[in-house]
Amino acid sequence: MTPTGNKQKRVLLVMSSVDEMGLSGKQTGTWFHELAAPYYILTEAGYEVVFASPEGGEAPIDLLSLKVPFTTEYTDRFLKDPVALFAAKHTRKLRNIDVETYDAVFFPGGYGLLWDLASDSFAIKLIRDFHAANRPIAMVCHAPAILRDVKKANGEYLVKGVSLTGFKNDEDTEIELLHHLLFSLEDELKGRGAKYVSKANWEANVIVDGPLMTGQSPASAAPLAQALAERLKA
Repeated sequence: MTPTGNKQKRVLLVMSSVDEMGLSGKQTGTWFHELAAPYYILTEAGYEVVFASPEGGEAPIDLLSLKVPFTTEYTDRFLKDPVALFAAKHTRKLRNIDVETYDAVFFPGGYGLLWDLASDSFAIKLIRDFHAANRPIAMVCHAPAILRDVKKANGEYLVKGVSLTGFKNDEDTEIELLHHLLFSLEDELKGRGAKYVSKANWEANVIVDGPLMTGQSPASAAPLAQALAERLKA
């Protein structure tokens, strides 16, 4: 469906520029399905999707997410789509973007963002400003970790008293990666006063509280993108 009015609504999709998990040397990046699913769901709903990353240029994809059983119809399609591939290899530098020209922001997950976006002052300010303006902020899997240090104008943590979700400690533990992480998303957000809501490991789970829209794990990427597409129709 085409958005109302002449101006096509725009979604900024922000990827990590980091391809290693700290000193462990384990390869990481953006989880492919969490990039591909929102790209197609949002573009087919009539919105423009623009890729950005802290460093700009080619943003790394987690190699594991390119392999079966983690591939999906969306990732298969993306790999055969020259326009999508070009966009992912030529992301815009986040700091150079006029975020006021965007109607929403979508942060896909993947472990890389724990090392860059979670402490990126531009990303933190973007989230604070979007939240204050009631513009949707969609975050899936590990992306809600970026909320850790976001504060409102009154100095309170943005997540205090807010219902949200994100990748569980149990899910990190199941894939034997919790001990490699810079910090635990679940622990940090609970410590900031968030009402953390989870379902069974790997189950789709989308929580919406005001402008903040969060998804628990990769299975949540498509329903989260669909929820954002619906919200942008208004």
